[in-house]
Amino acid sequence: MRIATWNINSITARLPRLLGWLESAEPDAVCLQELKVSEENFPAAELRDLGYESVVNASGRWNGTAVLSRVGLEEPVKGLPDAPEFEGAAEARAAAAVCGGVRLVSVYVPNGREVGHAHYEYKLRWLEALRATAAENAAGERPFAILGDFNIAPTDADVWDISAFDGATHVTPAEREQLHALEKTGVTEVHPRALKYDVAFTYWDYRQLCFPKNRGMRIDLVYGNPAFQTAVQDAYVDREERKGKGASDHAPVVVDLEL
Repeated sequence: MRIATWNINSITARLPRLLGWLESAEPDAVCLQELKVSEENFPAAELRDLGYESVVNASGRWNGTAVLSRVGLEEPVKGLPDAPEFEGAAEARAAAAVCGGVRLVSVYVPNGREVGHAHYEYKLRWLEALRATAAENAAGERPFAILGDFNIAPTDADVWDISAFDGATHVTPAEREQLHALEKTGVTEVHPRALKYDVAFTYWDYRQLCFPKNRGMRIDLVYGNPAFQTAVQDAYVDREERKGKGASDHAPVVVDLEL
């Protein structure tokens, strides 16, 4: 079974690339983030033509998550129980389903904006809610994984130059402590191999030639329980999909399982 996670950065703008990638990479299930579309305008029909069912949590604007599957889609859930709101509104930052016997949660963790900003505090509270979901699902024999854009680089080595992030979000001790706390629930990270260079970066800013210069970050992560980890045969970042005109600023992370 092949699964993937990908911050698509607008499924409307990236739809031709997504459809082409689905045909070439042939994933069985895909977690998508940053859809930037309403549920009514989500391209479910086009995806269904390729054999993919969808569970979508989207409200337009700047977030939105989905799980696509061509191996069954059961127990769909939108959002996280007890997830905090931001400025009085719930954001579409999680979607989950059982695909081919594996429970997958697609997450788009809040960015945080600036340290000390209300959105940063919201990010930390949101990660606490995610930890509760992990704790509820990690135990047992069913493979379970949380995949998505965490907007956190786990270590200093996961950014191109840690000095460039002095005082910034994504690398603070408080954010990283949330990842450590997540692992205490019984999930651990699947570390993808790099197809080029030493670190498997997943995100490169559009500006200042960051992709050609490999000034990236590893912020798209996969955490799985023991049943999931035991099944992992390979994992890699498909940086080829970051190339060319009209690409997302994130690359897909692909995980192959033997179930």
